[in-house]
Amino acid sequence: MDLKNKKAIITGGSKGLGKATAIAFAKKGIDVAITGRNEQNLQETVAELTLFGVNATYEIFDIGNYEEVKRGIKNIINKLGSVDILVNNAGIAAFGTLNEMEVKTWENIIKTNVLGMYYVTKEVLPYLIAKNEGDIFNISSTAGLNGNATTSAYSASKFAVIGLSESLMKEVRKYNIRVVTLTPSTIATDMALNLGITDGNPDKVLQPEDFAELIVAGLQLPRRAMMANASLWSTNP
Repeated sequence: MDLKNKKAIITGGSKGLGKATAIAFAKKGIDVAITGRNEQNLQETVAELTLFGVNATYEIFDIGNYEEVKRGIKNIINKLGSVDILVNNAGIAAFGTLNEMEVKTWENIIKTNVLGMYYVTKEVLPYLIAKNEGDIFNISSTAGLNGNATTSAYSASKFAVIGLSESLMKEVRKYNIRVVTLTPSTIATDMALNLGITDGNPDKVLQPEDFAELIVAGLQLPRRAMMANASLWSTNP
């Protein structure tokens, strides 16, 4: 399917999976709006995206703040003119036993990873329904398929993402909107590297651009077909 001139919003789009996805979209001729909280990172990424000849813009807001989300999405729509694709990528992580982790940290993970996705989707969805077409990619994790010691907050958030995403998929299929739930294993993002989850070895560890290719592949399916969910794993154990 030809993606040229489609309009996309990517949360957390200035680095990691979000940036790789934004670049992959720009290479296909998709106009991209990225969101985040660090203006310098956003500006640098937008400068890279415009080199591909697309319209690229950004908005600064915390996805865990509904009032900021409402203003930010409205501004993006005004800049892009419309929206066809939403990638709910922004998220945070921290690890520790249930008793050791600060209550505020636990709450922030849920607020960002679950409520943030809900807020953004709630504001974007009416535009897709009005067009009777669209694509939403919700990024969960293999931590949302299986819990492990010290991952209670992160796993709880990513399990919730899967439930939200799969329910939404069944709600909006009648509007020709495809909702895709993605559950990648470890990818060499800044977050994963900073948390010490991986050393980022490109010969063994998934890279952000690998994940971006999966999203583009899902978009290029004929409209009659939908990749409802997918996991991406490294070939190396």
